[in-house]
Amino acid sequence: MTTSYGPLSVWAVVVAGGLATFAIRLSFIHLFGRVDEVPPWLKRALTYVPPAVLAALVAPDFAPAAPTPAAVLTPEILGGAAAVLAAWRTRDVLWTVAAGMAGLHLARFLL
Repeated sequence: MTTSYGPLSVWAVVVAGGLATFAIRLSFIHLFGRVDEVPPWLKRALTYVPPAVLAALVAPDFAPAAPTPAAVLTPEILGGAAAVLAAWRTRDVLWTVAAGMAGLHLARFLL
């Protein structure tokens, strides 16, 4: 993709984005280095960050492009449903991945 911006402008944006990301991460390291104890409400809130990030990364792949029954019955969604069911029943990562892979391959074979 070509743009009307020059290479200096593009590199300036890349460097500025990198510095902003570094500053955000450094601020948390600095903050937790100076705070003796993390407040309980923040600890509770931080426990939800990994599942929220995982859901934000995974959920768009399972969203159908069109709201039709045929779009919902794709191998990816059926494999994801198998993984969700295994995670709910076993609460084990290995069984979740295995069930998701088995459901995906079985759905690809049958559909």
